[in-house]
Amino acid sequence: MNLSLAALDPIAIQLGGISIRWYGVIIASAVVVALLIALREATKRNVDKEILVDLLIWAIPIAIISARIYYVLFEWSYYKDHLNEIVKIWNGGIAIHGALIGSVITAIIFSRIKKVSFWQLADLIAPSLIIAQAIGRWGNFMNQEAHGGPTTRAFLESLHLPDFIVNQMYIDGIYYQPTFLYESIWNVIGFIVLLILRRTRILRGELFLSYVIWYSVGRFFIEGMRTDSLMLTDTLRMAQFISIVLVAVSVAMIAYFRVKRDRPYYLEDKYGFAKKK
Repeated sequence: MNLSLAALDPIAIQLGGISIRWYGVIIASAVVVALLIALREATKRNVDKEILVDLLIWAIPIAIISARIYYVLFEWSYYKDHLNEIVKIWNGGIAIHGALIGSVITAIIFSRIKKVSFWQLADLIAPSLIIAQAIGRWGNFMNQEAHGGPTTRAFLESLHLPDFIVNQMYIDGIYYQPTFLYESIWNVIGFIVLLILRRTRILRGELFLSYVIWYSVGRFFIEGMRTDSLMLTDTLRMAQFISIVLVAVSVAMIAYFRVKRDRPYYLEDKYGFAKKK
């Protein structure tokens, strides 16, 4: 991608022939923040932090790899002729839904091996996931990707955005919608909502499902504004299709939990990791 003269330098540090990009720095920062928040909640709820750390040691790299695999598969028409670029994740090109799929599968397998509750693990890290996504979108900002359709500088200035964001949205002579910012703000609000929800009488598993619903609703609408979507068909965006499925499944599962009533409330579920459900 040809960056405009006004664009921020995507390289954070240059050490000889080694370039450390802001994209990687921001993603790494998001992971650290997510880990610290999860560990703080684990301490407060008197659960085994070692189990949580062990999970994250596996889940984080697998999530990044699966996010890249997901993206590459849907852009295979390009990558089949540029195989050497598949590993260049620092240039961008990961899909959050791929990361979510990879991390959930990892957590399910991990919980079975450790004989602990997947839902309790998922609830514990739900707020961490959404705030990490909010931070991670700024990596897209530095790479001038994940933006929306063309707009005007006047429109961007009407949003009272600082100049560095407005200028970064100027790509190849055109201003674009800062959809990365819309999603980041949506996720920050979602983080606050989850912090409030976990103080209420929700059942085990419902906090994580609430995260899935909140993120998916926002992603559905924001995805419709983007110009770089992965497409399922010529007219259907993959992220929108998956968002609809995730919302439907999550709502159905919450309804099932409420009808069955065989699990503890989140606020009462704090003494170690449960051995079932």
